Amino acid sequence: MAEQENTVLRQLNQLNLQQIMGLVVGIAASIALITGAWMWGQAPDYRLLYSNLSDRDGGAIIESLQQLNIPYKFADGGGALMVPSNQVHEARLKLATQGLPKGGTVGFELMENQRFGITQFAEQVNYQRALEGELARSVQSIGAVAGARVHLAIPKPSVFVKDQQKPSASVVLNLHGGRLLDAAQVSAIIHLISSSVPELSAKSVTVVDQNGTLLSANHDGGNDGLDGNQLKYVQQIEQNYVKRIEALLMPLLGANNVRAQVTADIDFSRTEQTAEIYKPNQNAAENTIRSQQSSETMNGSGLNGASGIPGALTNQPPVPATAPIVAATGAPGGAAGASNASVSNLQKESTINYEVDRTIRHTILPVGMIKRISVAVVVNGNRKVTDAKGKSSIKTLSDAEKTQINNLVKDAMGFDQARGDILNVQAAAFNEDKEIIEEVPIWKQPGTVELAKEIVKYLLIGLAMLFAIFGIIKPALRPLFAAPEFKAGGDFGLGGEERAPEQNAPENVSYNTVAPYEQNLQVARQISQQDPKIVASVIKEWVGSNE
Repeated sequence: MAEQENTVLRQLNQLNLQQIMGLVVGIAASIALITGAWMWGQAPDYRLLYSNLSDRDGGAIIESLQQLNIPYKFADGGGALMVPSNQVHEARLKLATQGLPKGGTVGFELMENQRFGITQFAEQVNYQRALEGELARSVQSIGAVAGARVHLAIPKPSVFVKDQQKPSASVVLNLHGGRLLDAAQVSAIIHLISSSVPELSAKSVTVVDQNGTLLSANHDGGNDGLDGNQLKYVQQIEQNYVKRIEALLMPLLGANNVRAQVTADIDFSRTEQTAEIYKPNQNAAENTIRSQQSSETMNGSGLNGASGIPGALTNQPPVPATAPIVAATGAPGGAAGASNASVSNLQKESTINYEVDRTIRHTILPVGMIKRISVAVVVNGNRKVTDAKGKSSIKTLSDAEKTQINNLVKDAMGFDQARGDILNVQAAAFNEDKEIIEEVPIWKQPGTVELAKEIVKYLLIGLAMLFAIFGIIKPALRPLFAAPEFKAGGDFGLGGEERAPEQNAPENVSYNTVAPYEQNLQVARQISQQDPKIVASVIKEWVGSNE
């Protein structure tokens, strides 16, 4: 071992400055290459932490990450912040404890830092700012909304009714790319804002997107224009009829042998009716008398003058008038003449009012009634049928089957001829050309691509190490283990006289100072065979040097 170390030191001493520099550079390059490959193999996989951050939130988050010793990097031109995948959730939780990200808006935390002696106006302004910030945060929680700003116009209250004004609000939405808000979502935002501010009606809320499109135009609560809910209701009814028809015919014809389409005419008008009905008196005996009135008038002529002696008889009320059967006669002016008076006219009137049957009906017709349904059904007239032996054949529809299908569809749709429903069932040969969906090759599948990336990654690391060992380190260390330099003078580096290789060395002998040990041994054998004098001279020099 000591002899080998002495040999290595002797070889290092024999190297010139250029060889030493090359050896140092080769070893350093090998170490750097191996270190870089190892670090590249150990590099963490970065995942998205936050995106679309404001400058203020981005700076605060970076400062917190530096304090937490969490590595980070930017992506998408600085619009996204990424951290190692195994620290994403931990970083989010730690940043959440610090209130980051704030989202660029301030909420009711603004009221926590109120200064002593603040004016009522400043306090009202801070409250309005906090309310706007909280509403903006609530709107931003919707999936399609990337950012939102809320502006509230809250008038100063007045004790005079004629000077009182209602508040209003404006909302500016910044939607994600390729995302849209439907009518129901816009209506929900409007009602969210109006319900959060006292005395704010939904008609006073305006919603605008980042393109300047007014989203709240048809959401003022009126009945003008189309309603998205009505369109969805129509589509739902049509789809329900289609599913019912296809579910009824598929067991008979097969899954791919029937197609159905339904068009529903829906009445969305609001109708209210009030009717008052009087029935005539059918049976007078059973009717109830409401009121009864009778009157009797009598016109008659008696004697030409008053007669008789006034007394008790004349002071009594007159008896009911009667028509005598035989007219009485008496002397004029006698006392009995008063009873002989005759009646010339008698009139009686009687009015009876009966109760009349009266019915008042107030009807409100429901909204969304079906006025008419049109159904079109197409069945495959030439369908494949497989028998018990496994043989397939083409079967056409018979007239009886067509009639059966027609009756089944009528029962499924609730066909009403009086309502004006239309049904059309046709049998036709379907086009059997199916769309061929090419399967994704295994080498294009995401899992295979990721596995290939990992394999290539570690393969490159291995190749880099092999190149560093066999391409840089081994050639750099080869001079240290090379055989001694053979000199043409016969002493092979032992101090003898030098002779020109052209004169004394064999022609076919190669003198390679950095050749391996086996090659040098072979060269020595060739020299001893071709020129024994040189070998004898070398041995003589060795014996005489006492080494």
